[in-house]
Amino acid sequence: MVERPEKRVLTGADLKAFYKALANPVRRDILGYLGKHGEANSTSVAKALGESTGTTSYHLRRLADLELIEELTDRGDGRERWWKSRSKDIYTPPGLELAPDEREAMLKLGALKMSHDLGLVTRAYAGYEHSEGWNQIHRAGLYLTKEQVTSFVEEYQNLVWKYATEPGQHPEGSRSVAVRFVVVPDEESTED
Repeated sequence: MVERPEKRVLTGADLKAFYKALANPVRRDILGYLGKHGEANSTSVAKALGESTGTTSYHLRRLADLELIEELTDRGDGRERWWKSRSKDIYTPPGLELAPDEREAMLKLGALKMSHDLGLVTRAYAGYEHSEGWNQIHRAGLYLTKEQVTSFVEEYQNLVWKYATEPGQHPEGSRSVAVRFVVVPDEESTED
């Protein structure tokens, strides 16, 4: 289990930077690689992704600027820098006042994530009967107050962190598992 890091609140300006960074597939692939392997240098990342070391070095530095990864200063020889993924608990609060370009970045970032998530859901359903229990699909509808929603989400987040492991320190027999959680009022409901 990983100690849950301090919650990082994204501002509107952060949303623009995150969208710009995560819209780049090489940066998403680097984050995935470091999440799986824990630590790496630009050479090993380049080899794994089929990119040049110059390209991966550039993208590693940009990800570090966003504090999504960090340099391991006690490793390397000055020429070869080593990096590791940072445990992150990133949050954008509801009701954040956003400039039009920041709102656009937030929507694009959300669309980017949901496009990926739709592929996950499709795979989960397509392989459900042959997944030997790895694919789990659950949906629910509840009547909750706003305070209960807040409590429910906090309990869910604590549960996720209970099972989180350090990058590269995964239990034997484990697989990378995508878990998504969305809470939204059912606007089609006419009952009060």
